[in-house]
Amino acid sequence: MQWKGNNAGEFITGLDIGTSTVKVAVAEPRNGRLALIHVDKEQSAGMRKGAIVEIPEVSHIASRVLADVKKLSKSAARNIYLAMGSPQVKMQLSRGIVAVSHADGEIYQDDVDRAVRASQAVNLPQNRTILHTLTREYIVDGVGDIADPLGLSGNRLEVQSIIIDVFSPHVKGLMNAVELAGGEISGLYLSPLMAARAALSKRQKDLGTALIEIGHGTTGLAVYEENKLVAVAKFPVGTANLANDLGVGLKIPVDAAEEIMLKCGSAIAKEVNLKDQVELGKYAPDAKGFVSRRFVAEIIQSRLEEIFDFVNAELKACGKAGELPGGVVLVGGGAKLPGITDLAKQELKLSCQLGCALSSDWESEGGAFKEYLEDPEFAGVFGLVLWGMDQEGWGRGGRSIGGAKGAIRNVFKYFTP
Repeated sequence: MQWKGNNAGEFITGLDIGTSTVKVAVAEPRNGRLALIHVDKEQSAGMRKGAIVEIPEVSHIASRVLADVKKLSKSAARNIYLAMGSPQVKMQLSRGIVAVSHADGEIYQDDVDRAVRASQAVNLPQNRTILHTLTREYIVDGVGDIADPLGLSGNRLEVQSIIIDVFSPHVKGLMNAVELAGGEISGLYLSPLMAARAALSKRQKDLGTALIEIGHGTTGLAVYEENKLVAVAKFPVGTANLANDLGVGLKIPVDAAEEIMLKCGSAIAKEVNLKDQVELGKYAPDAKGFVSRRFVAEIIQSRLEEIFDFVNAELKACGKAGELPGGVVLVGGGAKLPGITDLAKQELKLSCQLGCALSSDWESEGGAFKEYLEDPEFAGVFGLVLWGMDQEGWGRGGRSIGGAKGAIRNVFKYFTP
């Protein structure tokens, strides 16, 4: 795939097709920042736990969402940055080593590209493909922690990369659904990395911060320290599991249970007054009687504790459990549950705050779309637009993510005859 250069007046579209909702954001680069011109959310279909299960259903929803985008500009539907939310994600460190090829010993872009390609030479099962190759550091003649080796002199160039691979059928199905809907994909990226691009400042990434994205079907984790990605993971649990548990516990339909969770729920059961009651008939016409709000909160807290157990296990595996000065930032629809930051502090032994898109990235701090920028649920789709801006040379991130363009070329090459 050939990457397009972007000029003023062209559009970048972020499309996040989740288990429960589809979110889209369209923006126009202006003077190194982004001006939002369209944001929307629709009910999703054909997805389960972040992975596509019915291509026609997803394509139908994507067609409806993109129809509004095309009304703004047909070019916006030809420059889509798409989120990958499947929990079938693996991460590994890899190293590429090459000899500097120029006689004067100066390192040029072709040397960097060869080193990155060498780091991608990892053994993968036939049904998996590389989604991201992220550069952690360059090493020139044994001297490491170099962010950009261009122009330096040396005999040997090494790169330490993070290789993120995913289940190929999930990638192929998602791409096919969007293309059938008339969209053209410019990039495909892992959802928690996108949320982190929007919601974490450079200082937070330098200090050491974990971003947790709690969605309907999955929970994503991205951990940063010294402005480098330390760990990334996706877990097949989300707010749908909370609603399912409530439905079983209260003997009501899941839709009614989800409404009770959002309107009456709490992540900390002991903070709910024992006398508070929920009238079931208001949410499920066939249900009778009342239930204690504390009982509802106990069910919610139990499942959220399980989610944080997954997170804690991943933090322990990378040696960061309880040791991140920047603490935890919560985003996603599940981050809006009352009391969830207090529960996260309790379970993860770290400071915690809600996250949203940083206003400094957006012209006029979002203008008419400010309410969306301040909503933790939209962090991922705004991160897609920002990542697109970086890829096309307009943003503060630039090439610092390390090799993502090459990685997405590989994804498209894998699926192109």
